[in-house]
Amino acid sequence: MAGAWMSVLVTLAAMNAAKYVADGQACASVYASSLAVTLGSPVTATCVINDDCPALAGQVRHDVEWRLDDRVLPGVIRVADGSGRPAYQVLIPAFNHSRATLTCCLGTSPGHIVGGLEIRAGYPPPVPQRPSCQANLSIPERLTCQWEASLPDTNLPTKYTLHTHIRDYFRDDHLNHTYELQPGDRSFTIPRSGFAFFSEMEIYVKAVNPLGEARSEPLTLEPVSSAKFDPPKIMKLQAWGLSCLRLRWDFQKHQVWMKDFVSLQVRFKTAANNLWDERPILNEMTPKRPMYQRGLLHGMQYMAQIRVRYQQSPWSEWSSSQSAVTLETAPTGTLDTWMRVIGDHMHKQRNMLLFWKPSERFRANGRNVSYVVSLLKASSERGKLCATAGNHCSFQVPRKARKVYLMALNAVGKSTPASVRIYHPKDGEAIFDISTTTRDNGSILVQWENIVSPTIVDYVVEWRPLFNNDLSFVHFEIAGRNLSSLVLAGIFEPYKPYGISVYPRFKDGIGPPRTCNAYSLQKAPSMVPKITIKKTWQYHVELTWDEIPLEQRNGIIQSYRLFYWDETKTVQVATGDLEERKVVLTGLNSLSVYDAVLMVSTYGGSSNGSMVQFDIKEMNPISSAMIVVGTSVAVFSVIIFMVILCSSKHNRLKVHFWPDVPDPANSSIKSWTSQSTQDIRSSWDSKEPNPIYLSHLSLLEIPQKPNKEDDVTAWLNNTEDSSDLGESLCDSPFIPGFSSSNSDSVPYATVIFPARHPHEYLRSESSQPLLESEELPSPKSYQNVDATEGSKCFFGLAKPEEEPQAATIQWEDFPFLRALAMNDTQ
Repeated sequence: MAGAWMSVLVTLAAMNAAKYVADGQACASVYASSLAVTLGSPVTATCVINDDCPALAGQVRHDVEWRLDDRVLPGVIRVADGSGRPAYQVLIPAFNHSRATLTCCLGTSPGHIVGGLEIRAGYPPPVPQRPSCQANLSIPERLTCQWEASLPDTNLPTKYTLHTHIRDYFRDDHLNHTYELQPGDRSFTIPRSGFAFFSEMEIYVKAVNPLGEARSEPLTLEPVSSAKFDPPKIMKLQAWGLSCLRLRWDFQKHQVWMKDFVSLQVRFKTAANNLWDERPILNEMTPKRPMYQRGLLHGMQYMAQIRVRYQQSPWSEWSSSQSAVTLETAPTGTLDTWMRVIGDHMHKQRNMLLFWKPSERFRANGRNVSYVVSLLKASSERGKLCATAGNHCSFQVPRKARKVYLMALNAVGKSTPASVRIYHPKDGEAIFDISTTTRDNGSILVQWENIVSPTIVDYVVEWRPLFNNDLSFVHFEIAGRNLSSLVLAGIFEPYKPYGISVYPRFKDGIGPPRTCNAYSLQKAPSMVPKITIKKTWQYHVELTWDEIPLEQRNGIIQSYRLFYWDETKTVQVATGDLEERKVVLTGLNSLSVYDAVLMVSTYGGSSNGSMVQFDIKEMNPISSAMIVVGTSVAVFSVIIFMVILCSSKHNRLKVHFWPDVPDPANSSIKSWTSQSTQDIRSSWDSKEPNPIYLSHLSLLEIPQKPNKEDDVTAWLNNTEDSSDLGESLCDSPFIPGFSSSNSDSVPYATVIFPARHPHEYLRSESSQPLLESEELPSPKSYQNVDATEGSKCFFGLAKPEEEPQAATIQWEDFPFLRALAMNDTQ
């Protein structure tokens, strides 16, 4: 708005002024203390009204008003003018506009503009800083000078000029040149006619604006001392003696006249190295003098570049590269090695894998270097295990071998054989824990828990890219026994996985490795697996997904998070299982349709998969009835099967759960035979004594005594060593379920064979009668004995005062006792 008013006012003032001038009748004259002032300084303006101004025709009294752009200024005063004309003055205490229009008006708003002017405010020009000039010897030859302008900006139009003063010693006068610059320029190129290479000249820059002028400090120089050469040329680079190269060079053709007394700098690097090694500066060099570079490696291909300058002038650009190979000698120094057993280490021949790399002291001293592994220290075909130009070798050695030898060879000779010890596998001595951390520079810090053992020698850290199975990409480092961390500064590709293993080496072998995966830099996975609905049931659903391929993970997977929501748009989050890659959602609504998105995260970011939909179908009555009926049928089938099984196997189950108890009243001993009794017991129960037998026979040898009563008493009291065939009837282990303290049945009878007495039978204690119809008296040989002494297992023996009568025993009556006929008891 202010800019529009300013334009309108300036236009009106110009139109009025033009009108009055054209009529020859100027209406007013406007003056100011300055049309360009320092920003913030006061300004005084005066407006002188002519008496014959057409705008005053017919007016007895008139007023004057001052305006700054669209704002009316207060404090207008009338002052005396030397000509007697009325003059009106106004004071602006601080002019804070970069530019503004000041107008004088007759009458109050909107009054008639009778005069006006534009006032600008700013700062005096600053002093140009740090002028510099540089001569260029390329065609066309020129001298370019530049400088810096100080801040702040002047806000006023500023004019810059470049001034040169050249003293011509031959003509004893000065050549002065002034060069005007375009607004905003901060540099200028002086043509070849404006300077002489070997003449001293003074150069300065001057800045001028309405508030003043400023000039820079003068710069005195000889243009040739600031000249920048074109890149020189390497004419020839060749080997010159051991570890030395000779270099010949020259200028570009149009700069050959500057060939004397310049400084030369050279830099070298090996063909396999990316860093240049800059050599010391050689002063006052000429192309006629070749340059020699010593102290280089033997048999190594080198790349060389040079650059030149004159005195303190800027260096030229580096020349193009030239290569040469130093003379070869035999390899020197040692190699760092790492060897381990692979495959089955219990075989007579062990499979070994050996890696090596140059140490800081190793020098190949040749271009084509190969390596030989041998069982013998002296080089021969007899003990050679392998030969290769790579960095690893696999071979077999006898189980008893303790070391192998490694040598480096080139076209000139071979190195001294280096002994490599074979560390045999050792179980149970692994690293407890291992972890990795990525550094900012792309390196990886490996940390492990030290093994406290007096036999520990060192640790071997091995790493390789998981995408490449080529053993040439396997790297290793050796860490001391007291170290528990190591920084791997190899060339690691970002977003690619590496397998890192730490092996402990002992004096008597090498322990198993501890391995982990690591990334030098991680980012979000390149793909997200598709969600699959594995199964659904009432109010539940199980979702699964496939594993992300290793080449698309871009980092270590940290979490699977499933976001799902229904028609209410309420988002819920469930965390999936990292190992099984699944998630079970519970408490779902069977009447809703759900949307779900899977998010996979690594340390470097997260990626979202595509959206899937699923719902939970409510179980219908038919399905419920089918499940109930199926379950009932299965239960009844099991019950029926068990009943049939119990019925068909009744005797077997009865014997297993309720052992048979013999019934003497229903027995028929004569009809029994050994064969028949053996068949009664089933084969599957042969481990238990046959409960169908009536008796367990204890054959007792009673020592011969003068008194028969003593014999019986001794026999009754001797319950520990009582029989050749078994133990006492009391607590007999051959009777299932029997115990001496509480028992309802005991063996049927025990037969006693005294050394010089007839056979006697002890009647068994039984809860049942021996006969069905009537109780018959026992024969005299079976008379009961008073059981006040001796074992409670017997009713007794014949009284000692009664002389036992001889009885004839028929063994056929007792089939079970036929085995006694085999023993001579007389």
